[in-house]
Amino acid sequence: MKVQQPGRRIGIGIAVGVLAIALAACSPEEQQAANTGNSSPTPSVSTTIQPTNSPQAVQPSVKPSVKPSAQQLSSQKTVQVYWLKSSGSKIEVVPAPVKIEAGVKSENILEGAFNRLLAGPNDPAYSSTIPKGTQLRNLDVREDGVHVDLSQEFTAGGGSASMTGRVAQILYTATSINPNTNVWIDVEGKRLEVLGGEGLVLDQPLTRQNFEKNFDL
Repeated sequence: MKVQQPGRRIGIGIAVGVLAIALAACSPEEQQAANTGNSSPTPSVSTTIQPTNSPQAVQPSVKPSVKPSAQQLSSQKTVQVYWLKSSGSKIEVVPAPVKIEAGVKSENILEGAFNRLLAGPNDPAYSSTIPKGTQLRNLDVREDGVHVDLSQEFTAGGGSASMTGRVAQILYTATSINPNTNVWIDVEGKRLEVLGGEGLVLDQPLTRQNFEKNFDL
């Protein structure tokens, strides 16, 4: 009669229990592969997920358009430059509008107007008695009026009509922004009191009102 070996039976039971636990931990596919003995691997399927911050997923931002201001659209100012025009036996002082590239300050606008005036008229219907070569040395807009400083050429040549006409051109152009302002005329930094050989006396400051009262073209 054989005698059973208790230790061997216990060892087989432990092995069966461990195998059952291992099978329980496996996935159903792995359990099926283990039961059927199929050792071929299950093909894997890779899925590519496109990140939301990829260039294709980002829509370009559109900035709202900003309308430029009126000052940005054009920095030009309209100012009157005064020429002389024959009308029968008389000479008239006539305005001509010009566009000046200038800032908001009156000095800048008037400087542009005087530079245009001293360059002479483009229209043959107009004339100027301001001698060629006359330059604007300085221009200031102060509390007491507009101060204009011209070069020495301003006093050269001409009779009384020529002297009166050039003074009128300076005066009216200097008051194109404010017709009621006072005007002071200097030549080479000195106050102009008498103009020309015939002695055209200038009581300064000049205004449009006193010029029309005391002078005749």
